[in-house]
Amino acid sequence: QVQLVESGGGLVQAGGSLRLSCAASGSILDAMGWYRQPPGKPRELVVTITRGGTTNYADSVKGRFTISRDDTKNTVYLQIDSLQPEDTAVYYCRVRTFYPPVDYWGQGTQVTVSS
Repeated sequence: QVQLVESGGGLVQAGGSLRLSCAASGSILDAMGWYRQPPGKPRELVVTITRGGTTNYADSVKGRFTISRDDTKNTVYLQIDSLQPEDTAVYYCRVRTFYPPVDYWGQGTQVTVSS
């Protein structure tokens, strides 16, 4: 069983930055990623990163969001720069264990961007 703890969300003005963290315990991890759910909308992909470091960004965040991972700490990070009001959402991390391949979700962290 994998436990995930997210942190780093908050209220920030447009143009500001935040760094989200998601620490996992309990297993060797394969792919990791971040998703978000804006108010009244479905959850959407933000970015994923494989164990080998290959990333896949949503077009809407390319150039502003940066994912990274520290496998010594079983932690994935999301650096968010040039925040815009449309980035307001609950951000969730998702990790997949290496074996067996099971997905786990974090509890979500709120990011609110004021204009």
